[in-house]
Amino acid sequence: MLEGHNGNGSLSKKKLRQAVRCANLPTLVMVLFQLTGERKWLQDPYRPTRPTGLSAHDHGGFSEDVQRQIRDAAVEAIERWAAGKTAAIPAPRGQLFVEMLSACMGEPVPDEFEPMMAEEMGFAPGPAHRPETNRAAQFQVVIIGAGVSGLLAACQLRKAGIDHIVLEKNQDLGGTWLLNRYPGCGVDTPSYLYSFSFLQHDWSTHFAKRGEVFAYLKDMAERFDLVRSVRFGTEVRSAVYDAATQLWTVTTRGAAGNEQRIVANAVITAVGQLNVPSITDIPGIEQFGGPIFHSARWPDGLELTGKSVAVVGSGASAMQIVPAIADRVAKLTVFQRSPQWIAPSSDYFGTIPEEVHWLIARVPYYHRWYRLRLAWTFNDKVHSSLQVDPEWPYPARSVNAVNDGHRKFFTRYLRKHLDGRPDLIRKALPDYPPFGKRMLLDNGWFQAIKKPNVELVNQAVTSITATGVHTASGEEHAADVIVLATGFQARRMLTQFDVRGRRGLPIREVWGDEDARAYLGICIPQFPNLFMMYGPNTNLGHGGSYILIAECQIRYILDLLCKMIERGIGAVECRPDVHDDYNRRVDEAHAKMIWARPAITNYYKNARGRVVTNSPWRHVDYWRMTHESDLSDFIVEGAAVASAGPEVASK
Repeated sequence: MLEGHNGNGSLSKKKLRQAVRCANLPTLVMVLFQLTGERKWLQDPYRPTRPTGLSAHDHGGFSEDVQRQIRDAAVEAIERWAAGKTAAIPAPRGQLFVEMLSACMGEPVPDEFEPMMAEEMGFAPGPAHRPETNRAAQFQVVIIGAGVSGLLAACQLRKAGIDHIVLEKNQDLGGTWLLNRYPGCGVDTPSYLYSFSFLQHDWSTHFAKRGEVFAYLKDMAERFDLVRSVRFGTEVRSAVYDAATQLWTVTTRGAAGNEQRIVANAVITAVGQLNVPSITDIPGIEQFGGPIFHSARWPDGLELTGKSVAVVGSGASAMQIVPAIADRVAKLTVFQRSPQWIAPSSDYFGTIPEEVHWLIARVPYYHRWYRLRLAWTFNDKVHSSLQVDPEWPYPARSVNAVNDGHRKFFTRYLRKHLDGRPDLIRKALPDYPPFGKRMLLDNGWFQAIKKPNVELVNQAVTSITATGVHTASGEEHAADVIVLATGFQARRMLTQFDVRGRRGLPIREVWGDEDARAYLGICIPQFPNLFMMYGPNTNLGHGGSYILIAECQIRYILDLLCKMIERGIGAVECRPDVHDDYNRRVDEAHAKMIWARPAITNYYKNARGRVVTNSPWRHVDYWRMTHESDLSDFIVEGAAVASAGPEVASK
């Protein structure tokens, strides 16, 4: 609850003045306009300039005098609100809201973003999902996985009153944030964006580290009483559909080896894409005499001080590990097959002042506008620059004029930070267009690889010996510890357990090994009442927060479940023509984008060059597609049985 709202409390004027000095001024201007209704706050000189790069642009590009005017006026308006004066414009919509968005962002915001952003701000009601029938308690859902997606699904099903069980193979929740414990592990999306829309948290830094994200998920589970629905240490072995009863049977194995079968009306898989380590079959790997492990399986208590450490890989995990351990080890050797494009972020190491937490907690509209600005910067802005211009004359270095501008900007940044080290510039400068692989944020990488005890080797590892690493040149690099920062089997989806649909059809027979497809990344023909979160073509290659995508997915799934319960539907199965048409459009969109370029290698594409992991859509497109389910997209069957019932067997 906001302190001081409508006179139900008081705001310290001294504290308020201290807090607004730390405020993001474009955000504060929107608060001012909503509280006062004075149109001058949408006009010059109070319109912020367009931010450069990924900066939060806290000063808004305003002169010192204009900054003072904004802060003084905000103090007065917030005080009047705290004394009981209602906001002049509590819920702007339509063209007025678009005008506000454009003013806040410092650039035009298209009308098509208005519905999504209005709902995000709370100016438009979101879908209300709670079945108006007592059948909800008799309808059972199995959720597989207790990471970000699984916890979100459990939270929303709990709110809807739908019975559910969460099966988690680990002994604790958190998914990737439980398993990835390597030094430096954290988000590369702003903390206030990498969070649930309904659960605020006072983030300590702009880009939270693993421990704080894990604590946030634990807090969510406690606050919404989710743990009582989770069965930890429970590994799913199979999920099999029975068309006669319209039920799924999920077979599990506990830590003691005991098997159990659970029957459910529907199954939601929430196992993620980045959870099964990809460990290259390097000759001699079993011969190494010291610790050797994947970055996602970092040993507890591992001591690196004074050791020679080899890091195989230079992607996202390595980029966080290397700066975190460089000053502790005697020697650090990084083996890079391909360099990465790196974007600057002035806020990466910045802490968030308590004054900002105070504003977020006590000042109306501040949190939502602050979060919305981050979403505009990180979510969809870059998407248009990833479209291939067939007339562009320099396809080897970029895919269009804007992308070429990105290349020049990132190249200048790299050369500036590696100045005086032509050897590193040669090794670290990519030869493919920016965004062709996952973009990374500079968290001290350039400074780390310049250190005298760090060596960047731009050769593939060919073998491992008892004492070190061999490269393609035949050179051996001694090591006491080897870290395999080699990524995950992202393209091999739902391989952890056996999934069988109608007539016992295995999902591997439908997908093959690395060619998963699903309608909206959620539903598959021949697999009724099976819904995926973070399924095929839902990864965000162009940036932004996956949590927004997860919220879109569970909203869509929940809408389907509620319709099933309210209308007595026993099965919904995606129509093959709908599924095929959607995936045709996905592939056609990807064919025009940077990731599918034959000359670019990345983990997004399978061996045939099809992009399997990434979404070609903007956030606003996917939000619109998943806002409400349409039963005409499905083969719908009336209910054959009243409910799933309890577990049917265990041994």
